[in-house]
Amino acid sequence: MRLRRLSLHHFRNVGFAALDLAGRQQCFVGANGQGKTNLLEAIGYLTALRSFRATDNKVLIAHGQTGAAIACVVDHERLGDTHVTIKLRADGKEVWCDQTRITRLADYLGRFPTVVFSSQDILLIRGAPTLRRRWLDLTLAAMDADYLRALTGYMRALAERNALLKSGRVVDAELAAFEQALAPAAVELIARRQAGVEELNRSMQAAYAGLCDAVEPAGMTYQPSFAEPSVEAFLARLESGRARDAQFRSTLVGPHRDDVGFTVKGTAAKDFASEGQQRSLVLALRLAQSAWFQARSGVVPVLLADDVLGELDPQRRRRFWAAIPETAQVIATGTHLPDAELGTWQVFDVKAGDVTAAVAG
Repeated sequence: MRLRRLSLHHFRNVGFAALDLAGRQQCFVGANGQGKTNLLEAIGYLTALRSFRATDNKVLIAHGQTGAAIACVVDHERLGDTHVTIKLRADGKEVWCDQTRITRLADYLGRFPTVVFSSQDILLIRGAPTLRRRWLDLTLAAMDADYLRALTGYMRALAERNALLKSGRVVDAELAAFEQALAPAAVELIARRQAGVEELNRSMQAAYAGLCDAVEPAGMTYQPSFAEPSVEAFLARLESGRARDAQFRSTLVGPHRDDVGFTVKGTAAKDFASEGQQRSLVLALRLAQSAWFQARSGVVPVLLADDVLGELDPQRRRRFWAAIPETAQVIATGTHLPDAELGTWQVFDVKAGDVTAAVAG
């Protein structure tokens, strides 16, 4: 897939932009805080109609405006020349694909894969489990409508059970009613996460070996808070934990408390891996995500590199670029022009939300 045109209107600090993209490598160049990442965020929104930075669409709309818009023209392997328009409002969004309005997210998922490589990805190793769960949910839901259905059903039932717990009027019969919806969704979610992590892990191990000379094996494991793969076992666990859940006014077991663990040389990457190993690990993770998206969709993802390579030594940086498929479009950001050895780039200058074409580097 290649992005050929990007138009933005009132998206974050970009009042208006209409960019024609030529070739397979583009770079947005400018000082920090000028809006470079906002452009990648808009492109990344194509994949699952979610921001990789924010959970609330309201923050994507420029201050003082009632809405924002993203319009793209995509050269697509399966769909040909395709036009996508996304209109954002504080209370929702509209999506149009070639003059047809998309009314079900399940009909849209998997069409337009993008993968973001961000300097903040290091938090997937060092940060809280919430960040890793969000990454896993966004990754799997982007290509699997059944995963999104199970996740949505689980989170809805969880919210209802937690609301009852918070009310202080806990009645076993009412909790049991919510648990009947919660348990099947939880078991399906656990199974789909397990399968997804196993597939991603195989690709990540190969990518990490390429970045690090195969001398320090890496791994990724799914760590569910409840590992029994049956509805009956999960229902029994919920029932036995009602008194404790009532005390804490929250459901203390289930997929909403799962985690993903990363290792290097068999030890926890969060605690024992070096800075360079951790950064290589998250690059390998994103390369694995790209490979998984392509395998699931049959479409080569657009790769969005948000100033990610400055912390790597020159050898690992070269190996990262060598690992990127030659057919993939790469759209990068930086405070200066990319290295000449990386080929020809179409360059755009970004200043205070204004985007102008520069001489190709």
